[in-house]
This record gives sequence, C-alpha cells and structure tokens, in this order.
Amino acid sequence: MSKKDKDKQSGTYRSKIGGQALIDGIMMRGVEKSAMACRMPDGSIYREVWDTNPSKKKPVWRKIPIVRGCISFVQSILSGYRCMMKSAELTSDLEEEEEEETGRVTQWILDHFGDKLIHGATVVGTVLGVVLAVVLFMYLPSLAVMGLNQLVDLGYWKAVVEGGIKILILVGYLFLVGLIGEIKKTYRYHGAEHKTIFCLENGLPLTVENIRKQRRFHPRCGTSFLILTLLVSILVSSLVTWDTLWLRVVLKILVLPLIMGISFELIQFAGRHDNLLTKIISAPGLWLQRLTVLEPDDGMIECAIEAITPCIPEDREKDQW
Repeated sequence: MSKKDKDKQSGTYRSKIGGQALIDGIMMRGVEKSAMACRMPDGSIYREVWDTNPSKKKPVWRKIPIVRGCISFVQSILSGYRCMMKSAELTSDLEEEEEEETGRVTQWILDHFGDKLIHGATVVGTVLGVVLAVVLFMYLPSLAVMGLNQLVDLGYWKAVVEGGIKILILVGYLFLVGLIGEIKKTYRYHGAEHKTIFCLENGLPLTVENIRKQRRFHPRCGTSFLILTLLVSILVSSLVTWDTLWLRVVLKILVLPLIMGISFELIQFAGRHDNLLTKIISAPGLWLQRLTVLEPDDGMIECAIEAITPCIPEDREKDQW
C-alpha cells in the first residue's frame, strides 16, 4: 500500500495550501481560492477572498521544470507584497487628528499627489531592496572570499566559504530583525499559519484547541526555500568564474533563475515524498525556522482559521500532493 493510500485511511494528507504571515494577519493560497485575514484595531477580523487562478486554465509553464519554479516565485513575491501592503493599510491605527497637525503645503501635496508619491516610494523601496540583496548576498561574500584567498589559498573551497558567509548573513539578519516588536509578532503569525496547515493535514477540525497542539515547523516553508536556495547556489556558483569580481556578480545574477528553479523542484519533491533524502533536504529549513516561526496566541490562530477556510476545496483530492 502506498503512503498516499495509507494517508487516506488515516484521514491525513499533504495539503497544497501555502501561506504567508502579514502585518497582524495571514494570507493563505489554495488551488482554487486564496484569502487573507487581518486583526483590525477594533478587534474584529477582516477577510478578503479571491480566485487563485482567475482564468481557470492551468498555465503551460507549470509543466516545465525549473521554469515553473522561477515564475511561481515571482508570482508569490508579487501576491505576498500586495497582501502585505493591504494588511499594513488595514491595521494602521493612525488617528485622523494627525492630518490636522500636517502643514498646509504638505497636506496639499498629499491630497494632489498622494497615490503617485506612494507608488514612487514603493518603486524606490523595491529597487533599494534588490540592490541591498545583491550587495549582501552576492558582492560582499565574493569580495570577502577573494580577499581571504589572498591570505590563504582556498582552492576549490572558495564557493563553499562564500556560501557559508551568505548563510551567516541570512541567519544574522533574520535574528536581528526578529528583535523588532512588529517583526516578532509577524513571526508568531507565521507560527499560526504552519500550525493551522498541520491541523488540516492531520484531518482534525480547525479549532483553536486542535491547532494549538500542532507542530510549528513545516518542511514546505518559505524560510526553507531561502536556505535551500543558498545551498543550491553553492553548487551552481562553484562553476562561475572567480577571475573578476564584477563579472562573477553579474554571472551569479544571470544564473539566479536556474538556482531558484532547482530549489523549487527540491521543495516540490520534499512535498510529495517522505524518505531519508527528503528529510535531509528539509533539515536546514526546519532548523532555520526556529528564528522565523514562533508560538502564536489564540487570536492569531483565529485569523489563520479565517484565512484557510475559504481555501479548502470541496473536492479534497484537488488539494493533495
């Protein structure tokens, strides 16, 4: 009897539903429907539901390995960013009186150019974020390794040392931002998301009591994807020239879609199978989640229930790996 058949008998299965923690809320993405739920300043829960794939047709690119990973990643980033901005807007508890304190000239600018300013600030922030990522995870590690190689001949270990530096930067960054109050709260919503998906997969009713008992570390998590991408980049980057720093950085940017595509396929493989290899693939991500997935409170779990409920299809077969 296959594992899938055993899961059917026990009432457990591996769901395709994935999610993301937001500002005071959670977004869930299912095979048919997606939804976000946010805790409003007055204590109520706001929920928004939309079609995951409005065209109802499965795109051709989803059948192409590597390519589907790159496109899915970009789509997830765009969808997650939209929901994050929406949640920030919904849960903002700014008082109207603040508008009266704004200078007349400033208020006139906001009234006439507010949307354009916000859009411009978003674009600038995105560009700065990309530049920062390139500097932190591509330029600085390569520069450090090239400098270290002047002191000690690293030989074929250059890519490994560079990858180790990237991992240290990632772990340090996640730890430091986790000290910020709002980010720490988001990490707790992340925990509510994982526990709720586990509860669904274990075939239990979606109640606060049942969800509270679930594990918080999930192998198919975005944090796992991040660390897996860095590990894959060690292998791929070992084939990229070290002759010139700027050329190496440019080449690494060009092969980034390949790295993301391979990482996506590995996450998919880990989602469909349960064996020693998938445990090895999932292990680094499960360890890193100790920084990004914290225990939620009951109110956060309630948000997760609101977000996941519309995403569960009537035909559960559609939701199984």
